[in-house]
Amino acid sequence: MKRIAVRFSRTPAFPSIEVQSKKSKGKGDKGTMECQQEKNLARCNCTYDPCSRKGICCQCIAYHLKMRQLPGCCFPKDAEATYDRSFEHFARLVQKGAI
Repeated sequence: MKRIAVRFSRTPAFPSIEVQSKKSKGKGDKGTMECQQEKNLARCNCTYDPCSRKGICCQCIAYHLKMRQLPGCCFPKDAEATYDRSFEHFARLVQKGAI
């Protein structure tokens, strides 16, 4: 399975993801994280109703990056509603000062 590393800032456009760490079980074991889907759902602004990844941020991010997109939580409400999640759209919004 391909792993991706994602860093999050604490700006309004990039909400933090809730995870709960589990203790490491020994040498070489980096531990695991437990998804806090209910807490993440409270901040998820995705308006795509049939989305099966809502609140499961790691799956959402992996899916959108594979599609050369950013998840909806990276966009202001009005921009998210357009469903244009492309890097280019994000860059245009940054240039306009909308993000």
